[in-house]
Amino acid sequence: MVAIKSRWAALAALVLCVLVIGLDGTVLNVALATLAKDLDASTSQLQWIVDAYLITFAVLLLPAGLAGDRWGRKRLLLAGVALFGASSALAAFAQDTAMLIAARAVMGIGAAIIMPLSMSILPTIFPPHERAKAISIWSVGMALGLPLGPIVGGWLLENYWWGSVFLINVPTVLVALLAAAVLLPESRDPSSAPLDGLSVLLSVAGLGLLVYAVIDAPTSGWGSARVLSCLGTGIVLIGLFVSRNLLRAHPLVDLRLFRNRGFTWGTVATVFAALGMMGVLFVLPLHLQAVKGLSAMQTGIRLIPLILGLAVTGRLAPKVTAKLGYKTTISTGMAVMALGFGLGSFTVLSTGYLQTAAWLTIVGLGLGMAMVPAMDAVLATLPQDKAGAGSGLVQTLRQVSGAFAVAGLGSLLSSVYTRQLPANAPPIAKQSIVAAAKLGDPALLHQAQLAFVRGMDAVLLVSAAAALVGALLTLLFLPSQAKSEGVQESEHELARVA
Repeated sequence: MVAIKSRWAALAALVLCVLVIGLDGTVLNVALATLAKDLDASTSQLQWIVDAYLITFAVLLLPAGLAGDRWGRKRLLLAGVALFGASSALAAFAQDTAMLIAARAVMGIGAAIIMPLSMSILPTIFPPHERAKAISIWSVGMALGLPLGPIVGGWLLENYWWGSVFLINVPTVLVALLAAAVLLPESRDPSSAPLDGLSVLLSVAGLGLLVYAVIDAPTSGWGSARVLSCLGTGIVLIGLFVSRNLLRAHPLVDLRLFRNRGFTWGTVATVFAALGMMGVLFVLPLHLQAVKGLSAMQTGIRLIPLILGLAVTGRLAPKVTAKLGYKTTISTGMAVMALGFGLGSFTVLSTGYLQTAAWLTIVGLGLGMAMVPAMDAVLATLPQDKAGAGSGLVQTLRQVSGAFAVAGLGSLLSSVYTRQLPANAPPIAKQSIVAAAKLGDPALLHQAQLAFVRGMDAVLLVSAAAALVGALLTLLFLPSQAKSEGVQESEHELARVA
């Protein structure tokens, strides 16, 4: 075990490593309107700028963790941090959307390496009685980026060019690399199972095809040969991935965890909560900038009610759960989320920010009340030898659901926006509201703003319906108390704080 002073310094290095991931998670949202303007990015391209990162991040979380166990956690963590920094610099100086999407995909690979390995190093440097505190601090490093991202991103966009929101990662990465190289010990598990390359390929290809089909459907049509072939091939590849992992003695993803009701329905609640959060973070910044005419920084500041609501109930949720149980707490949180989304779906062109802040706060309150106990419910079901694999699986599903939320809800927004425009609107105006604004026609811009607001209302209404479905499923199927044989109290507490 590492000496006391050294391990807290090592923890600081790990916090720096994950801070860039948390910051990047929200900093891009306030830059979408700017990217649409400066790079002539369509709504579909904006979705891919977001999804390229989310997909690679999601599908590589598990293999990255296994690779670190096998080849050295510190070594691979340093490689992941360096890759994240290099791809951030590449994104900052991208000349077109294709280059930016490619850079974002590589950033996702770096993030997928950083997150599981930074957490897996903690048990190697902290004894059990200090581990919960260490993971709590590590988690703060991740969460700190959520409120900072929109504000920092907005300030950078007001004072510099759009690439600065990516370039800001580079100095943080350099400090994190130096600190991690000096302070972190190397560790590995020589008995870890070999990495299943075929499972990785099946999952990456399958998810990529499915998300591409969802994004392309509004343009090509759901019945087009390209969309149907991508959907069909993607479903087949995911089916092969599932079959392979059910049959292997050492699967990439242990799908037998879903035999536990607490794990299954806690995961479902987590996924539904993530769907709503990603949907609102995609559509609302565009509304505030393109419809309300706010700057990037003003937009970032106006997203704070969501984060504050999440912070308040996220802190209170464990105490409420101890009194009411998982079922009641999570289903109530999901219902509160549905209420917030429902109120937001009544937005019209003249709606002021106070009304927006009110429903955004309600969504945040519900999100914290649902998400934190849902993760706790999942982790509480896991035996000691499955804690890492199980938490990695849930994080993967959360990231995948976020990718599909951006793809599906973004496609819904695009479809409604296009249908609501006048039939004689120029084709370029149908690409996005930012493209319509460039034409300099006040009457057309007014129609485009009306169309966008109706599209956003549709997205929020679907988000409300999804949250209600999540609340109902939780109420019907999630046990009040998650149970798993062989879970010791210290391990459960460690998982709860994480």
